[in-house]
Amino acid sequence: MNTTMNHNTHDHSNHEEESMMDHSMENMDHSMREGMDHSQRAGHNMPANMDHSAHAGHNMSGAMDHSTHGADHSGHEQMFRVRFLWSLLLSIPVLAYSEMIQMWLGFMPPMFPFAEWIPFVFSMVIFAYGGIPFLQMAGPELKERKPGMMTLISLAISVAFIYSVAAEFVDLGEGFFWELVTLIDIMLLGHWLEMRSVRQASGALNELAKLMPDTAERIIKGSTTETVSVSDLKHGDLILVRPGTSVPADGEVVGGFSDVSEAMITGESKPVHKHKGEKVIAGTLNGDGSLRVKVTATGDETALAGIMRLVEQAQQSKSKTQVLADKAAGWLFYIALASAILTAIAWTIADTFNIEVLNRVVTVLVIACPHALGLAVPLVVAITTAMGAKNGILVRNRLALEAAREIDVVIFDKTGTLTQGQFGVVDMVAADGWDDDQSLALAAALEADSEHLIAQSIRRLARDRKLVIPPVSNFSALKGRGVQADFENETYYIGGPRLLELLSLKPQAAIADFTNNANAKSQSVVYLTAQKTILAAIAIADVVRAESKQAVDELKRMGIEVAMLTGDSQAVAKAVAYELGIKRVFAEVLPEHKDQKVAELQSLGKRVAMVGDGVNDAPALTRADVGIAIGGGTDVAIESAGLILVNSNPLDVVKIFKLSRASYRKMIQNLWWAAGYNIVAIPLAAGVLVNWGILLSPAVGAVLMSVSTIVVAINAQLLRRTGL
Repeated sequence: MNTTMNHNTHDHSNHEEESMMDHSMENMDHSMREGMDHSQRAGHNMPANMDHSAHAGHNMSGAMDHSTHGADHSGHEQMFRVRFLWSLLLSIPVLAYSEMIQMWLGFMPPMFPFAEWIPFVFSMVIFAYGGIPFLQMAGPELKERKPGMMTLISLAISVAFIYSVAAEFVDLGEGFFWELVTLIDIMLLGHWLEMRSVRQASGALNELAKLMPDTAERIIKGSTTETVSVSDLKHGDLILVRPGTSVPADGEVVGGFSDVSEAMITGESKPVHKHKGEKVIAGTLNGDGSLRVKVTATGDETALAGIMRLVEQAQQSKSKTQVLADKAAGWLFYIALASAILTAIAWTIADTFNIEVLNRVVTVLVIACPHALGLAVPLVVAITTAMGAKNGILVRNRLALEAAREIDVVIFDKTGTLTQGQFGVVDMVAADGWDDDQSLALAAALEADSEHLIAQSIRRLARDRKLVIPPVSNFSALKGRGVQADFENETYYIGGPRLLELLSLKPQAAIADFTNNANAKSQSVVYLTAQKTILAAIAIADVVRAESKQAVDELKRMGIEVAMLTGDSQAVAKAVAYELGIKRVFAEVLPEHKDQKVAELQSLGKRVAMVGDGVNDAPALTRADVGIAIGGGTDVAIESAGLILVNSNPLDVVKIFKLSRASYRKMIQNLWWAAGYNIVAIPLAAGVLVNWGILLSPAVGAVLMSVSTIVVAINAQLLRRTGL
């Protein structure tokens, strides 16, 4: 995307305005799916009624129903919470009247007729109330012949329940009633915590939903307005956004000016000044001024709706590590069955098949279920997604975030990514007797009625410096050369080199040196002149983002090489690369060849991430191992990327790599904690160390499982301490 200006001309009539990127995020990702089938999340094949599409309750195409948004997560969280608390309460009598617990704690509860039936009766109630949901969720796994976590849980509690009930009526020894109820309690607690984490991860989504107002003030004629539902707004409608209210739809300001807070969308705390021609985003908060806005997008077409869909899709996508955890649960199911069979055979051969052998077999099956494995990855995924959204990183594809930790080279598209994608004043020099502010104020006055890009950049800098713009008169355009106007009875001019030719002016030494330096960097130079002398020279270029240098330095410190890709000239590319400290530069690259540069690096064995924002970046984003789209870019670029930066801030690229590395590290740690339980527990339960007096009982197994689950949950929460 070549936005560099030809420094030899300053023709107000034909600046290439179409080359500038529109960063309004107006049409972000319309095509993404809005629903999310919760049945595949975290490998738990949950019943169909657990449909994540409850988010659709926030009807983006109609009036926003804030009350129902996110009801799905909170509903299931509440269900698991209630079942856990009731089951825990009902477990107390079971524990109190279990002989093993009484022996451990050395106490005797009050005895009364039929007290010995308390563990049996209460355990049946807990199994029916707290255990049945796991059996229901195991159904789809067994139907698809893909046993997973739910099947493993169901196996453990079913075996414990059946054996304990049988032991109550047949002489099998003491049943596993207290182990059964604590096992169910732990499973319910784990699912409650998991659903709570998912809901918290969806918090950003819920907060986004609340941003959208339900009504809008539509302008009928003149200053007359009517209050209508947001769902009734159409393209082209004029709406009034009063001070302190939220913008109801994406649009373009056609009247008024104000400072608008876009922090909830972009993460940028500083309010953005809006005036005629500026874009506004639905859900952002208007400041002290009134705005008249022409609606350009409503409902599902707004940037806010696009972001919400991205968050939803991020929550449903799986990582390789998560798939590994799902498979591990299936393997453990078969390992548990195989271990139980081997235990039965080995003990029968060593002695004979008796009640003790049956007890061993049941123990292996009961303690083979590490619920920590079910929490190992989902908790980290939920926390990672929430942290990403909070830091302006939308994870469209979990695999992309996971792959980011292995990246060797990051290629940045220059225009609109490392640079702002719009012209700005990068330097200026004034002749003797004039200072920079005085020159800039007069230049802004002369350019007051012009809409070309150079004029806009001069006025923008003058506004940022809060300069007083002097009144001018008799404005007129000099075709292909510049403009002129009168100030204090003298005529002043502003234009490019052809203006100097018209006025037969030659730059004095300081101005000439300034021009040569700017030309070497392919910067455009315009001159402020009087009739007989040059008063100032102003260099215009695509402005490098303030955060770009820091982002490049941070990536280098992380051991990641930084490259730059641009269609601009070698001179422009080298100037930007030198300023940012980038050594590998691909310049004068045609749009259709950008992906070839990615492939070129990949052929050298590099794992490449591509950061871009334009339509011509889409093939390169797709080709790269990780595609990162600037959120203010085009739909095509966003659809081609796995990760989206909402705030268009290069520093957020650094956050991606930090988050990827920290997230993967936590997942692996948790998988080892969870797997470690089984590595130790199953052989001990089978009795491999019985000759040394070590034999794992279901009671101790349950304790170990609880410890493993708690460690995994705490370890996942520690991810929040990762500094981004």
